Amino acid sequence: MKKVLTIAGSDCSGGAGIQADLKTMTALSCYGMSVITALTAQNTMGVFDVCDIPAAFVAKQIDCVFTDIRPDAVKIGMVSSKVIISAIAEKMNQYRPSYLIVDPVMVASSGGKLLADEAQQILKNELLPQADLITPNIPEAEELSGIKIINKDDMLHAAELLVGQYGGAVLLKGGHLPDSCDDLLYQDGQSQWLLGRRTNTKNTHGTGCTLSSAIACFLAQGEPMFDACAKAKEYTRGAIEHNPQLGKGHGPLNHSYLMWRD
Repeated sequence: MKKVLTIAGSDCSGGAGIQADLKTMTALSCYGMSVITALTAQNTMGVFDVCDIPAAFVAKQIDCVFTDIRPDAVKIGMVSSKVIISAIAEKMNQYRPSYLIVDPVMVASSGGKLLADEAQQILKNELLPQADLITPNIPEAEELSGIKIINKDDMLHAAELLVGQYGGAVLLKGGHLPDSCDDLLYQDGQSQWLLGRRTNTKNTHGTGCTLSSAIACFLAQGEPMFDACAKAKEYTRGAIEHNPQLGKGHGPLNHSYLMWRD
């Protein structure tokens, strides 16, 4: 069994963050491990409070994982504190995981910034250059690349800029485009589109967490980058389509749909 580590915040409502990551890993036959960076008070209607874990304790959690059950892949989700980002970057440089996937959660669905400028700089300078793959959505790619993205040509331009700046590969998610939900994988100077169809539902809480965790699982299991992204996109699409319609707001996905479908 392949081992996958998620470094992210906890979602007490179970739809995103650590909880979504571990559900995804279990559904995809991986052994999931977690380093918690923050506790959140949230549900399907929003995030109401955040309590960051001390950076030294985040680092100690990473030490405990890597010195005992070394992961085959690592996924990093939302980290809001510059000192925690720096601590994680230092530990990733120390342990050098085989695969490092960073979901750069920087912009809220409302459009507001989730990271202060100084925290963004630590992310850009210390963590993203170590990533084998980053998975920004369009607002996050705009923040990282400095260009406006309104169509697929802009997505390609932004992906080229990001790979040129950080190395590795980028999966630029196109769900914010009005007429498409196609994603773009750019690596080694080559672009490949992952075509998708939009599901008419408001229940998409934790979609980005789920996708990046699924990619980590498939990479750990030996899939090439494009195949890992394509399989993860298909798994996430199914989890959205089979959502359990829970909560009063933007409900969670059904991470276990593969186990229950006929």
